[in-house]
Amino acid sequence: MSSQKRAISMAPMMDCTDRHDRFFLRLISKNIFLYSEMIATGAILNGDRKKILEYSEFEKPVALQLGGSNSKELSECCKIVDDYGYDEINLNLGCPSKKVQKNKFGACLMQEPDLVAKCIEAMAKATKLPVTIKTRIGYNDVENFEFLKSFVQTTKDAGSQKFIIHARKALLKKLSPKENLNIPPLKYEFVYKLKEHFKNDEIIINGGIKITEDIKNHLLKVDGVMIGRAIYHSPYFLADIERDIFNNENVPTRSDVMEKLIPYIQEETSKGVQLNHIMRHTVGLFHGQNGSRTWKQYLSKNMCIRDADLQKVNHIMDQVRKTNPVSLER
Repeated sequence: MSSQKRAISMAPMMDCTDRHDRFFLRLISKNIFLYSEMIATGAILNGDRKKILEYSEFEKPVALQLGGSNSKELSECCKIVDDYGYDEINLNLGCPSKKVQKNKFGACLMQEPDLVAKCIEAMAKATKLPVTIKTRIGYNDVENFEFLKSFVQTTKDAGSQKFIIHARKALLKKLSPKENLNIPPLKYEFVYKLKEHFKNDEIIINGGIKITEDIKNHLLKVDGVMIGRAIYHSPYFLADIERDIFNNENVPTRSDVMEKLIPYIQEETSKGVQLNHIMRHTVGLFHGQNGSRTWKQYLSKNMCIRDADLQKVNHIMDQVRKTNPVSLER
């Protein structure tokens, strides 16, 4: 259904999709649309704003996801974010964690559609950027299409311009965040039906999507596909997406990716960034390849620690080449 280059996006993931991860992923895919991890409004308003919001132009297009429920704070954050050149501001209405609920962020806000509308309206008035939402199909015992349709309509009327739907409900009290990613059953048909109702609006599907064939099937029925864990745990899945979805055969090898990452590592570590903050995102680069175990074990023992240094990056590349040189070239 969608021919847009933003048809495939990387899901915002807490403690995962920081600026280092986004730079790394962009080395593999030139077409995927990237999202920040969720940033709480209080962090922007009271924390080190520059450190939190700065990113490399190389990452673009990239969206910032906000967490919050205070319309004034969200509005102020949108005004601030405007100056940083992001391509979109997304409101998190889907995270089910207890910590997030305690701060009145995420999926618990589905219980208060009027409050959500007030927040989105304030955000849309404060920024020139598109304001969008990421949410679920329902929560607790509320799991019916009429609720989802009404909730999306409420956010649309308030100013949301895109609707990213995780095709599971959120169980706010019974399950952990990890369990909420697996136990509630996927109901893609809710999202398909939503697109049938909102024909002229951008509907993105999310949840449990692991292979390019599934992506192709979803794109026949919705405008885009958002993927999280399947990419984070196996980043070179993006190479398949580039070839099979975007018809791009000019995809870098794993070796190319690491060689291009090294100058970034040099620059960032010269500024005081710890190497493990970057290299932890590369653990799954050789997933499914001979040499993958060598890569993961070496990273775990040597580079996902505080005192890791750049020389160890070159060493592990040599070790993987010896184990399976072919794995670096595909």
